[in-house]
Amino acid sequence: MDLDKTNKHTICIHQGQIKDEQFGGAVSPIYMATSYPFLDVEEKRYPRYFNTPNQEVIAKKVAALENAERALPFSSGMAAVSTSLFAFLESGDHVVFQNEIYGGTHHLIQEEFSRYGIEYSFTKGLEISDFESEIQDNTKVIYLETPSNPLLSIIDVESVAKLAKSKGIVSMIDNTFASPINQTPLDLGIDLSIHSATKYLSGHSDISAGVVAGTKEHVDRIMYKGRNFGGNLSDFMCFLLERSIKTLALRIERHNLNAQFVAEALSMNSLIRKVYYPGLRTHKNHDIAKRQMHGFGGMLSFDLDGSIDAKLFQKKLNMIKPSMSLAGVESTVIQPSLTSHALLSPQEREAQGISDNLIRLSVGLENKEDILEDIGQAIKKCI
Repeated sequence: MDLDKTNKHTICIHQGQIKDEQFGGAVSPIYMATSYPFLDVEEKRYPRYFNTPNQEVIAKKVAALENAERALPFSSGMAAVSTSLFAFLESGDHVVFQNEIYGGTHHLIQEEFSRYGIEYSFTKGLEISDFESEIQDNTKVIYLETPSNPLLSIIDVESVAKLAKSKGIVSMIDNTFASPINQTPLDLGIDLSIHSATKYLSGHSDISAGVVAGTKEHVDRIMYKGRNFGGNLSDFMCFLLERSIKTLALRIERHNLNAQFVAEALSMNSLIRKVYYPGLRTHKNHDIAKRQMHGFGGMLSFDLDGSIDAKLFQKKLNMIKPSMSLAGVESTVIQPSLTSHALLSPQEREAQGISDNLIRLSVGLENKEDILEDIGQAIKKCI
């Protein structure tokens, strides 16, 4: 059986798994060694070289899910993001970022790029023309994120990929919110797909990890940069991540269904000004999302009415946890102005459309009516 061409449920479970030759166990053994032979071997193995047995399991599994030639696991999403960017950028280069991106990535750009002489610009909008207008003669990378964090904005991935290729520019996407179950950007022409594997790939709020997938040529370049930067994922974390990915396709199906139900219901609540979810027909780019995604994901955001105190609302929730991070089996909320985008100035948040009353909801796997009921009772207690 060619696992690369089978259903994603099967890939999640079986791709890359190490056969237990000694005892015939059902799961991959954990290889905790940091020291491997170097004499008369085809490949010298070392954790920082991204080639230990358990690291290779994750690499093979994610590459298959992303329809990529190769993938690399990292110790965090930001390790994957930073290493990927610095692998293709040096002093004097320029990179175009979309104007709505994860706060941690935004902070990396503002804090570090000028120190290395790397120029950058943010798009003024999310149309293909907004990306094209920011390209310079020294532009080497275009970086996008769709659906975006936290407003779930949708970019026409194929159009951006075509633009980048026409200019000889490397294209990168943060595919975290979608997951490789709902979106495979390489099939749309993107060069590199990056994930915070802390989120959906892990799915249980107990692993910090990141991955990047793409062609062998591009990923090898990132690997060599990563050997200098560090950021490799430990074999034990690889083992836990492999366990989690086995249920990824199943979990995403439930996330999709629950989020669609909650988004539709919240959009009818008079005390919620706006719901941001690409599965809603009222979403500005719903048609684009429908074309390039296989499901709309488990993330949504909503603006509470100005009469409601956002912090009080979160405190009144019973089941849903006000908690950092996202994409676990349990439903969680955050207030982006106080968490993921707290490092941005009020002016920068306003420019991105992030209000102080914006709530980002990671819809979990609980009963969908229970999730909705908890939100409803919390709102009532704030009136």
